[in-house]
Amino acid sequence: MIVTFIRVIILYILVLIIMRLMGKREIGQLQPFELAISIMIADLASVPMADIGIPIASGIVPILALLVMQLLISFINLKSITIRKIICGKPSILIYRGKIDENALKKERFTINELQERLRGNNVYNIGDVEYAILETNGQISVIQKPDKRTAIPKDFNIMPEYEGIPYDLVVDGKVMEKNLKAIGKDYKWLEKEVKKFKMKPEEALIVTYDGGSQMFCQRKEIH
Repeated sequence: MIVTFIRVIILYILVLIIMRLMGKREIGQLQPFELAISIMIADLASVPMADIGIPIASGIVPILALLVMQLLISFINLKSITIRKIICGKPSILIYRGKIDENALKKERFTINELQERLRGNNVYNIGDVEYAILETNGQISVIQKPDKRTAIPKDFNIMPEYEGIPYDLVVDGKVMEKNLKAIGKDYKWLEKEVKKFKMKPEEALIVTYDGGSQMFCQRKEIH
């Protein structure tokens, strides 16, 4: 029992490290070769987990080999457009200038209902509002709506919004993020003074954020 427990922990840590080395994209939408490798890694890891009679190296070595393959293929993809098209394919335009391309739908084995479902996933509920719909190599659909159907942006009204920047977490669950404080050129005394406006100390806050527009959000911890 203990041996199995230890083997599972070792393989779990190994798979976690491998997935991190493969890059953040593996966590999101996968290319076909990435999906194949991920499935194979999971399968290889499960065998020595379940059967202690199989040497743990029988799972570790193939997993490391798959990591090498993934890194090699990723490198080749970066260097060669031709190889990239062969391995990953290329995007398909399902709707072009407002007209559905039936040949493209047939080639990608997409039904009209599936296309409508994907469009709704992009918050587009009327297929007549679409100027372009592009099926990406990872299976996602990118949608460009017709000019008169797109959401208005400040530029449409000749408005130039102020720069906001990214928000920084200054306190998370009562812990002060010193590194983020330094990033915005502030110190603990400044933080204490600002948080005091919310009638609390930094250590009493659940979350404190600060963005480039000098907007601060602060919420007190309810559970101590």
